[in-house]
Amino acid sequence: MSDRTDFHFEAGELSCEGAGLSALAEEFGTPLYVTSRRSLVESYREFEAAFASLPHLTCYSVKANFNLNVIREFGELGAGCDVNSGGELYRALQAGVPSERIIVAGVGKRPDEIAYALKSGVLLLKVESLSELRAIDRIAGEEGVVASVALRVNPNVTAETHPYITTGDSKEKFGIDEAELPGIFSLLGTLHNVRLIGLDMHIGSQIFDTEFYVAALTKLLDVFSYARGAGFAIEYLDIGGGFPVTYDPMKPATAIERFAEKLVPMLKETGAKVILEPGRFLVANSTVLLSKILYKKSNHTGKKFFVVDAGMTELIRPALYQSHHEVLSVRQHDQRVVADVVGPVCESSDFFARGREIDDAPEGGLLAVMSCGAYAAVMASNYNGRLRPAEVMVDGGESRLMRRRETLEQLTAHDVFTPRSL
Repeated sequence: MSDRTDFHFEAGELSCEGAGLSALAEEFGTPLYVTSRRSLVESYREFEAAFASLPHLTCYSVKANFNLNVIREFGELGAGCDVNSGGELYRALQAGVPSERIIVAGVGKRPDEIAYALKSGVLLLKVESLSELRAIDRIAGEEGVVASVALRVNPNVTAETHPYITTGDSKEKFGIDEAELPGIFSLLGTLHNVRLIGLDMHIGSQIFDTEFYVAALTKLLDVFSYARGAGFAIEYLDIGGGFPVTYDPMKPATAIERFAEKLVPMLKETGAKVILEPGRFLVANSTVLLSKILYKKSNHTGKKFFVVDAGMTELIRPALYQSHHEVLSVRQHDQRVVADVVGPVCESSDFFARGREIDDAPEGGLLAVMSCGAYAAVMASNYNGRLRPAEVMVDGGESRLMRRRETLEQLTAHDVFTPRSL
């Protein structure tokens, strides 16, 4: 189940693999990201089991959570990585993932990032435009190599998800439009420094309906047939990620097995090796964000607020996507209250929950914002001069620091005072 979790209440206190969250907050401070290693491993195994009958490579989508320890866990389990920048490529390599298991995506790759990927010996680069294909050919020639590439096809399938995380619609910036494909294939026949080995699609994130994948894959398979008929030896079919997880218990995600049941038969017929790019699926429910209640207040209407020491700088998804995250009191209480859980940042969108019924925890108590393993720490910022939190991994009840809390000195480490004219 994609909504599995290794966070449970034991004797009235929320714990991670048996480690009490109160003790972790006391040791490492708040705000604090706490990750369950067991959750990472089991989510990966669940995903692999669903697609086991296919010859495939699972490339963890690093953008979801790029902590080196998280990347390393998946790499040691046999995964590759899907990276979207030179920085993500660097992180994947630093975490020990072999370059031949790394694929490079991104709609706006800089020339230096393309060169870095080629020098690193990655499996392939995904091409998202005619101009980019020409750039890769030129840079590969300068480096004296032949670049292995895959075409990212925009299947023009609008999946039912938040508009900011749909990527397979022709109105969006991603991929190559169907109408451009003949020109792309024609150009490929004239280039000497690129080799087409794959086709790729990605239609978005948090997609609950399997039929959107079926519709997009049907279009990709049409392109596959055309490409092979034109003489291109397509070795890989990359169907992207976007598989859903449960954030709201009232809206459970579609099981990964349902997607496999639909997609595996279609893919088996091709004889190609399949690339899958799960990110959120593997990490979302592995992590909680611990926060301390600084103040409780109410206004003249009786509306109640819990003001906590974490905010949109640590988890921007509610502000950016209006996304739901469960908020639990680390210690259970008999009384419940309806309140807004808000952060300290000077923006009205700085909240984790509005009008939510939660335990009536006291000031100084701890709240856990659930499902913060994906697109939380990676999107954290220093807005309002805030320090990015520490990150801790729990493994069998033992905890270890996997990212230090930022310091005030680090906030200004890259600032340079410019000379003043006399």
